Order: sequence, then structure tokens, then C-alpha cells
Amino acid sequence: MTASIAQAPWLKAKETQAIIAALEAARAGGSRFVGGCVRNTLMGCEVDDIDIATQLTPDQVTDICTKAGFAAHPTGIEHGTVTVVVNHKPFEVTTLRRDVSTDGRRATVAFTESWEEDAERRDFRINALYADASGAIYDPTGGGLDDARAGRVIFIGDARQRIREDYLRILRFFRFNAWYAKTPIDPKGLEACADLVAGLDQLSVERVWKETKKLLEAPDPRAAWEGMSAIEVRTRALPELQNEARFDALCTLEADLMLPVDPMTRAAAALSDQETAKALARRLKLSNGERDRLVAALGSDVKITSYMSLREMRRAIYKIGNQAFRDRVMLAWADAGGGKAQQWRALVAHAQMWTPPKLPLTGDDVMAAGVPAGPKVGVVLREVEDWWIDADFPDDKLSVIERLKAVAQGMS
Repeated sequence: MTASIAQAPWLKAKETQAIIAALEAARAGGSRFVGGCVRNTLMGCEVDDIDIATQLTPDQVTDICTKAGFAAHPTGIEHGTVTVVVNHKPFEVTTLRRDVSTDGRRATVAFTESWEEDAERRDFRINALYADASGAIYDPTGGGLDDARAGRVIFIGDARQRIREDYLRILRFFRFNAWYAKTPIDPKGLEACADLVAGLDQLSVERVWKETKKLLEAPDPRAAWEGMSAIEVRTRALPELQNEARFDALCTLEADLMLPVDPMTRAAAALSDQETAKALARRLKLSNGERDRLVAALGSDVKITSYMSLREMRRAIYKIGNQAFRDRVMLAWADAGGGKAQQWRALVAHAQMWTPPKLPLTGDDVMAAGVPAGPKVGVVLREVEDWWIDADFPDDKLSVIERLKAVAQGMS
């Protein structure tokens, strides 16, 4: 029986049918869906992006789609990719390619009309599955469909050769196992990664971090994370992320209690302290926001416990912010070894629901109370703010002004 994804909602969508009809009208049988949209449909996963492989050249794709009334943008023209937008829906259309040369980081490609050559340059068999306009599946490697059904990740052909073409495929091997594997990690692929692990040193730090974040977004990355440790991939590429016990505990909590997954919380769990977080951020060139979040998650200026009172929760959130509070709750929960789920869940919920109010007082109010401009204004503001926090953030400016007057009078 021929495999088919004919009933996939994305395939039946009018935008999808419009673009594939335009391409097929120019060359019948010359365009097929490929990659994630086909793989994820077969494996029962959500489909985000839709990619199309075609025997048409980029210039032909641009001309055909423009005449059909679609917007066509040469977003990756050196690799044969044109992004076509149909009714605000983007599709990446890429001419079939074969590798001319590779250096472990990038490839020089030439266009081809061979589906087999296009498939052979891809990384894993599950990523070399194609579907035509009707949804019929084509499997040039002969193993992709079986892999998708079994939930396994296997390199196309010679695993070592695939890795030498781009050493990022070592990290991708573990990322795809984290997302899709239902079987133990392929031993031949693991052995090839182990033999060529030194090639990770050739990769840009930006590519390493981008791939790591995608892995950390997987529903349950524990087996892949352990596999990375077993062959020293993490020691080589991610030496800062060595807190295996807390990382495993956090992932276990998320899996057992069906908690939302956050890659940055997981990254924080795998770090030991703020200095290590800063070192990771410097080395992998994280954004300032990512760096600040990791550092805040690992702070120790606020004690997080499962038995915090409502007032203590609010005080903590006001001091460190909602996101840092939630991150610290998750890490403290993991450190505690699980248990007391109801109490910990309440803390997480409060971090999401309560918005810290703004102190209903300004420097102008302080000076209007008789405090001269200068350092004393800040001193008075902080003292009134401390009182306001201790009083659990009363939404009553008159009471705050009365407190201000008392503090100002005491300092005169």
C-alpha cells in the first residue's frame, strides 16, 4: 500500500494548493513537499513550516509565482531558495541540489534534476521524505518511511561522511532524537558522532547555541542529553551545562506533571551558578536578554520555598520580577526532588497571574513634602517603598502620602 498524507490539513489548505498547482502547471511532477512538513505529518507532530523541493530553477520559480500573483523573495538564492508568500503564508521553494564541495561548516552546491541526488545530501532519512501534490510519499533513501513509523533517527548512507559535510549534524542528531525518537539512539550514528566530535570546534558559537536551544525545546530531551554526555559532546560544545542532576530532575517534573517546557529554564537548570551562566553567555554570544535571564534565574538573593506565604511571594516577585521568580521556583522544585506539587504549582501560577504594582509615589511627591532636592529624596523614597512592600502593596495613595509625611518629618 502506497503511503500518503493526503488528509493533512496543511496540504489541503487553499494556499498550499494554489502554489503547488502553479508550480505543477509549469512542470508536471517537478515539485514535491519535503522535510519537516512531510516528516511531522507522518510522525503525528505539529507542522509549522512548509518546504517545497523543485526541479525548476530559482528564476523559473520567481517568474511562475510572480505571474500567479504571489510575492517571491530570493531569501537564499545562493542555495537555490525562493520564499513565496501566498495570502500571507510563506513557503520556501528550493531547487534540487547536489553538493559540489563541503568543509564541515558549509557546502557549495549545484542544481540537479535528480531527486536521489537531492536526498543524498540531506542529513537523516526522515528528512529526505517527499510528497507530491496528492500527498503520495516518495522515499528515495528507502528507509525514511520506516524510520518515521518506528520513531528512529538514522543518517543517510555513511554517517561519518554526512557529519564531515557539516559538523553541526552531530548536534542535530541529538536534537532530532530528543524530538522524534521512540527507540534507543542508533548505535552506528552515535559511534560516528563520537569519532568526529572534535569537528564541533569548527562550528560558529551562534550555530551551536541555536541548535542547543532547539534541543532544549523538545518535550523530553533526557535520553538525548545523556547520550551527548556519554560521548563528550556536551563537554566539548557545552562545557558550562554540566548540572545533570538538576536538569534531569526538572525534565522529569515537566514530563510527569505535564508542565510547560521552557528552554531557558532548562538551560539554567544545567548551569551551576551565575558566574557559569555569564561564562556561557560570553562564549556562545547569547543576547543580553538571554544572559540576564539565566543570571537572574540562578540568583540567591531571594529564598524560594514551597511553603512561601502569599505576601512572601509578592515581595519576591516585586524584587526580582515574574520571570526570574518562575524560573527560580522551577529550579527550587527540581532541587527539592519533586513532591508537594500543589504548593509548587501555586507559586508558578502566582508568578503568571500577579503583576507587581508601581509605587504610587514620585520624587516630586517627596520634594512636595518638604524634602530638599538631592540624595535625601532617594533615601526617603526607599524608606517609604520598604513600608509599602511590608504592608503588601496597598493601593491607597493617601496612606502612602501620610507615610511619606511621617518619614520626611522624622528626617527634618
